[in-house]
Amino acid sequence: MTFRTATEVATEIRRGALSARDLTEELLDRIDQSTLNAVVETRREVALRAAEDADRAVARGDAVGPLHGVPMTIKDAFAVEGMRTTWGEPAFAKCVADRDAAVVARLRAAGAIVVGKSNVHHMLADFGQTANPVYGRTLNPRDPARTSGGSSGGAAAAVAAGLSYLEYGSDLAGSIRIPAAYCGVYGLKPTAGTVPLRGFQPPGPLADPGRDFPSAAGPLARSAADLRLALGVTGGPDGAEAHAYSWRLAPPRHTSLDGFRVGAVLDDPRCPVISEVGDALSDAVDALARAGVEVTEGWPDGVDPAAQAESFGFQVQLFFAMHEGDLDGVVEQERRRLASAAAWGRYFRDTDVFLSPTVFTMAFPCDSEQSRYDDQVFWIAQASLPGLPAVTAPVGGPLPTGLQVVGPAHEDDTAITFAGLAADVTGGFVPPGE
Repeated sequence: MTFRTATEVATEIRRGALSARDLTEELLDRIDQSTLNAVVETRREVALRAAEDADRAVARGDAVGPLHGVPMTIKDAFAVEGMRTTWGEPAFAKCVADRDAAVVARLRAAGAIVVGKSNVHHMLADFGQTANPVYGRTLNPRDPARTSGGSSGGAAAAVAAGLSYLEYGSDLAGSIRIPAAYCGVYGLKPTAGTVPLRGFQPPGPLADPGRDFPSAAGPLARSAADLRLALGVTGGPDGAEAHAYSWRLAPPRHTSLDGFRVGAVLDDPRCPVISEVGDALSDAVDALARAGVEVTEGWPDGVDPAAQAESFGFQVQLFFAMHEGDLDGVVEQERRRLASAAAWGRYFRDTDVFLSPTVFTMAFPCDSEQSRYDDQVFWIAQASLPGLPAVTAPVGGPLPTGLQVVGPAHEDDTAITFAGLAADVTGGFVPPGE
C-alpha cells in the first residue's frame, strides 16, 4: 500500500477492506525509518486513536467523508492544533498551535488523519531548496545528494517517498510546483483566492489574510485525482465571506484527451531549459499529439513572458513590503498584472490548457552553486502573475522533470483532468528506484 493514492486507500477504507489503524501505523513506521528528513514532527498516539475511531465509524456504517481514515502530513507553516509551527525559525521552535488552520480543519472534516508536519525552508524564503536551523535539510528521494526544492520540499519528498498519502503546501514563488517537479509528484497551485489562507502564518493569533495575492495554498499528491479530491474539500470562502456565497469545483471542459485544444511553449531564449528537460517534455507533448490532443505552439497574443516574470518578481517584493517603494511603479506593475490576466482570459476562450516546463532544470545537487538560481521562477511566473490554476505533472525518470499545465481561471479541474489523462500516455508518478 506504500505508493497507493489517497483516493484509492480512502475507497478501500470505506469498503472495510483496509484498516485505517494498520495503514496509519505502517506509515508512521516508515516515517520513523526514513533518512530524508521530510517529516519533522509526528503525533503517533493521537493519530492512531483517530485511526481507530475511523475504523469504528466504518464498522457502524456511519456516513463518512471522502478522505475518511487517510493518514497525511501538512507543511509546517500551517497551524495544526497541538503541534509546533516553526517556519524553520529557532525563535518559534517551541510554539504550539492552539487551533487548526482553515485548510487543516477542512481536511479533518473530510476524514483525513493528520499524522505529522513536513519540513520547510527557513521562513519559506527559498524556492530551490528546503533547509533550516531547526530541523536541517530535506533530501530528494530520487537522489539524496540532490535538492528536494523549496519551500514545500518536505511535502514533496514525503509524498514521493511514501511517507504521506496526501500533502498540503503553499505556493508564492513556485513553492508547490518546483518541489513537485524535482521530486516527481503532482502539485497544484489553485486559482488565486480559492483556498483560504487563515492559519497559514508564523506563530501568533490566527489571522484572516483574505485573498492575500499572490500566495496560494494547494495539495501535493501521487495522482491528479488526489489533487481534485483535496481541492474539492478545501476550496471555498472562509469567515465572513462564507455567509455570502458558496463555491464548487467547476467541471472540466473535456473528459478525454482527443477533446483538448492545447497551447505549448517548451523552451524560451530568455530562460532556456537544459537538454534533458527539453527532451522529456518534447517526448511527452509528441505522445499527447499522437493521442489526439490538438497542439498549437507559441505564447498567447498579448503575453510577454519576460515582462510577466519581471512583473511577478515585483508583486512578490510588494507582498513582503506593501507600502515601500515608488507608488507610480506599483500602479504600473498592477496594470501589467491586469493586462496579463486579460490576455490569458482571451486565450482560453479557444484553448483549454497551456503547457510549459515547470522549471528549466531537474533537481540539482544540494551543495552545488546554481548559477541560474533565480531563473527557477521564470516558468512558474506565467501562471502566478495572472492568478491562474497550474498543475505540475511528473514526466520522465529516474530523475523526473515537471510539465506545467496551466488552466483557465476558476476552471482548475480542466487542468487537473488534463494532467490525469496525460498520465496514460506520458507516464505519471513512478516510485523512487523504479
